[in-house]
This record gives sequence, C-alpha cells and structure tokens, in this order.
Amino acid sequence: MIDIEGTIRFHGHSCPGLATGIRAAEIALREIGPHSADEEIVAIVETDMCGVDAIQYLTGCTFGKGNLIHLDYGKNAFTFIRRSDGKALRIVTQPNAFGPPDLERQALFERVRSGAATEEEQARFSALHGQRVQQVLDAPEETLFEVREVEPRIPARARVIASLACDACGEMAMETRTRRFQGRTLCMPCFEAAENRW
Repeated sequence: MIDIEGTIRFHGHSCPGLATGIRAAEIALREIGPHSADEEIVAIVETDMCGVDAIQYLTGCTFGKGNLIHLDYGKNAFTFIRRSDGKALRIVTQPNAFGPPDLERQALFERVRSGAATEEEQARFSALHGQRVQQVLDAPEETLFEVREVEPRIPARARVIASLACDACGEMAMETRTRRFQGRTLCMPCFEAAENRW
C-alpha cells in the first residue's frame, strides 16, 4: 500500500506533480522492487519537480546515499535500476497525460501565485487542483506514462571522497569537485570567479 499521506507530509502539500511521482514510484516498486535497502535501487530523475519528493520518500532513493541521480533535462522522466540483475525501467509522462489544458485552473493559478486571488478564487483553485490530483491518482497507468525496459548504465556506488580546503574562500569541497587554477586548489564557485577575472 502506497503511503500517500506520508508522501504529502514529506513534500509539504498535495499537487499534481507529487501525484505523478507517486504513480511513477508505484510502478517502480512493483516492477523493480521494494523500498531501497541502501543502494540496491537507483533512481535517475530528469526533473527537479515535486514528483521527485515522492520518489525519494517511497523508494528510499536519496541524494545522500548516492542512489538518486538528477539529470537537469526538464523532462518528467524517471529511470529505475535494480543493481542485482541490471533490470531497468524508464517511465516517461505521456504528452497528453492530463488531457486538454484546464484554462480556468491555469488562470486561477496565476492569480493565486501573484497574490491577487480573492478568497473565492483561492477556494475554486484548491478545488480544481484537488480534482487534478485525484485525476492523476486514478488514471490508468498507460494514460499517464510510457513504461519500457531499457539497457541501464549502472552508476558506480557512492564513494566517500576526501575534502580539500579552497585556497580562495577556505571552505571545504569534495576533491572531485575542485579545480586547479594558477597553482591553487579552488572550489567550483571560486574557480568560476577566478576564471571570469582572468
């Protein structure tokens, strides 16, 4: 049973994006395996939207363990890999997964977001938003997603890397994220600043 209420608490609110992540995690849990023990399951997410919180909460894949990998492609696409046998699924949101655009909801969203919505408009937006969440949770999987097995490139397990002090700011940075520049070891922000001044 998927812990929807726990997922909402973890994320902070209910929304269609979170519901999309819940549904993707459901598929992963059923097809790839149960809650990730350490790093057995890897999730590669191609967005930083709300749904990623559902994937973290429900699958146990996290940035801290190194088995949640973010590719900044702006796609509602999620790949799940089981290390033990290399089974991998790519789950991609269908172009028309949510049906035709809901112009009323979109207009109300803009008013709510800008702080200009009346109490009635806020209530109406909440109702429409809730309906969209329920639509995502109730939709047939094939309406929401294209799901296919893929040939995985299994990432290496997380490693503990030494940290070095940046010669410019003094802050510690993972050795693999430092750069050498004019004989100094620099963290990425200091390297970028030095390179722009050079």
